[in-house]
Amino acid sequence: MPFPSLSVSTYRLLLPGILALLTLVGCQETGRNGQVLDTPTSGAIQVAVDETFRPIIESHVDTFQKLYTNATVRAIYGPETTVVQRFMASDSIRAVILARRLTAAEEAEFVRLKLVPATTRIAVDAVAIILHPSNPDSLLHLSQLEEMLNGKLTNWAQLNPASKLGEVNVVFDNSGSSTTRFLQDSVLRGTPLTARASATKSVPALIDYVAAHPGAVGVLGVGWISDGDDQQVKGFQRRIKVAGLTTKHGAVAASEYYKPYQAYIALRQYPLCRELFVITREARSGLGTGFASFVAGDKGQRIFLKAGLVPGLAVRREVQFAPGGPPPQ
Repeated sequence: MPFPSLSVSTYRLLLPGILALLTLVGCQETGRNGQVLDTPTSGAIQVAVDETFRPIIESHVDTFQKLYTNATVRAIYGPETTVVQRFMASDSIRAVILARRLTAAEEAEFVRLKLVPATTRIAVDAVAIILHPSNPDSLLHLSQLEEMLNGKLTNWAQLNPASKLGEVNVVFDNSGSSTTRFLQDSVLRGTPLTARASATKSVPALIDYVAAHPGAVGVLGVGWISDGDDQQVKGFQRRIKVAGLTTKHGAVAASEYYKPYQAYIALRQYPLCRELFVITREARSGLGTGFASFVAGDKGQRIFLKAGLVPGLAVRREVQFAPGGPPPQ
């Protein structure tokens, strides 16, 4: 279809608008002082992140900033309780990444502030149970894990009379972490956590502890040990053993104990799965919204896929066949 013929006078009327549009498309948006304005792909923001997901979200931040060079995203990592408090208390933190949705009380606070937070499910994660490499009892029923957490099972000999491992030492990455809260909610279901449980100050410190104590039972987010291409992860994997879990009773075959592998998380065969969310508190579509959209978009979802988690949204996989090859199913 040919373009319509316009008069010279019409072109003169349209020219200022065309030039303004080209300026917006070709240049970054700046304010009067020359600073880059906050848009979905430019500006500077802080994002609070549950430290359980640090390795994966670091990849998201790095990739986002390489794609959008006018954007600066500063991720603040900490235990779940801390990052939620900071997100609720400061409008300078525009987004938070958590393993839960906001509570009714937290949503009510945003109503009071006349803000409507946007919540997007971005991945399915898992809580892994790690053991010392020498521990032969690496297949556990979920009820046995529950008894370790509530203090009924305090010695490995209660589980296996032949065991020489001694006391069961349950260790978390942090007392205020999402893994602690998740196990209290989903496994203990209101029963108090044993006073014998302890916490380190970080996930690497937790792995150090488990690697040095044969009777230890460590609890951490699977993202720290799931990316087999990462050199740090490979180092972690060599120093610990991941427990297999089952919820089945009676004579259970070894194949019915599931580890937090990606396929078993996707099928929910592994019993300690949890969902991951990004929550924004912007009154308009700024950089927080842009970063959240990236994490939930195709590129962000592929980062989760590579890291061993299950994307919250479907990721399209294209397969090309050579001429004469089989047709797509």
